[in-house]
Amino acid sequence: MGDSSCEHSTGELCAGYPVEEMDFTGHPGKEIDCTEHSGKEMNHSGKEIYLNGHSGNESDSRETQTTDMGLQQETCDVNFPQPDNTSTSQVQERGNVGRQVVQHTGDKPYMCGDCGYRTANKSHLSRHTRTHTREKPYKCDQCNYSAAKKCDLDKHLVKHTGEKPYMCGECGHRSGQMSNLSAHMRTHTGEKPYKCDQCDYSAAWKSTLDNHLVKHTGDKPYKCDQCNYSAAVKSTLDKHLAKHTGDKPYMCGECGYRTAQRSNLSRHMRTHTGKKPYKCDQCDYSAAEKSTLDQHLMKHTGNKPYMCGECGYRTANMSNLTVHMRTHTGEKPFKCDQCDYSAARKYDLSSHIRTHTGEKPYKCDHCDYSAAHRYALKQHVSKHTDEKP
Repeated sequence: MGDSSCEHSTGELCAGYPVEEMDFTGHPGKEIDCTEHSGKEMNHSGKEIYLNGHSGNESDSRETQTTDMGLQQETCDVNFPQPDNTSTSQVQERGNVGRQVVQHTGDKPYMCGDCGYRTANKSHLSRHTRTHTREKPYKCDQCNYSAAKKCDLDKHLVKHTGEKPYMCGECGHRSGQMSNLSAHMRTHTGEKPYKCDQCDYSAAWKSTLDNHLVKHTGDKPYKCDQCNYSAAVKSTLDKHLAKHTGDKPYMCGECGYRTAQRSNLSRHMRTHTGKKPYKCDQCDYSAAEKSTLDQHLMKHTGNKPYMCGECGYRTANMSNLTVHMRTHTGEKPFKCDQCDYSAARKYDLSSHIRTHTGEKPYKCDHCDYSAAHRYALKQHVSKHTDEKP
């Protein structure tokens, strides 16, 4: 079998095997005294492994042991030093342990020099840094799209394939991403897993919570590189950037309406289908848009936390207060791109644009009448019902 003498300097056993093969506890290089434990050792399961194959009987300092691999080797009572070299598996194990320790301690050693963001993982810091540098290393091989994160590129690629394998069993909604379907299901279940740690607000989507948190912090880290606009979340900045490019790739097949955002097209389509997927859990009210349902829910609670400092007007929604304030400031941020008309509310601009396009999306259920404005349809319907609009 080769030289069976103990070699202290090399860390090898009597049988000529490396120290790692001697260790029955799974820890290479551990010092073992063959006679110290009356010929037995403990494995990870807590069971005794008898080095001499007997029930712990005393034996000579030089014994024969049988390993799990069926090999026999002689042992002696010499303790061997831990080897200087460390295997790859040991490095990986220690790295994993380090990450677990960070998770338990809450330590976040990696910090962004631009905004003070801290994280426990270096890779997370690298991703975060791209929000400042605007670096987008992930490129689409079918168009000029690029992304800061690989997951965003993966989502984009679905637009080229058109594949939507994930379907909602409640309403038939289909999605190219499982995560998108999970988020969609919350419109049916009402689940709001994202909680604000500064108040009792909760949200169905993380992006919605991020928008809410700005009310507490006021932080807007996403900057437009073409003007001084800034946003609290990246998706809001992306919508803003479309105003500079003028790109509107999403088009309605019914009336030709175009938009820069797919979500806007989905909402628009409901003006044709009449679909109202957002249901009130306290009455039979339903809405085409979640924001409209949120406004309705305030009628049940009566809560109006937002107040105008000029006139004392109170409202349940921050967006309503923002629109109201324009009655004092005279601001009209919504501009028509076909004439010099401007409006304080986006809804008013949308109504105005129909004077250019001739679009009449509001249809009467009783006859073939259609209208450009909702109030006009209500007036018309009253002729059928003999009710005042």
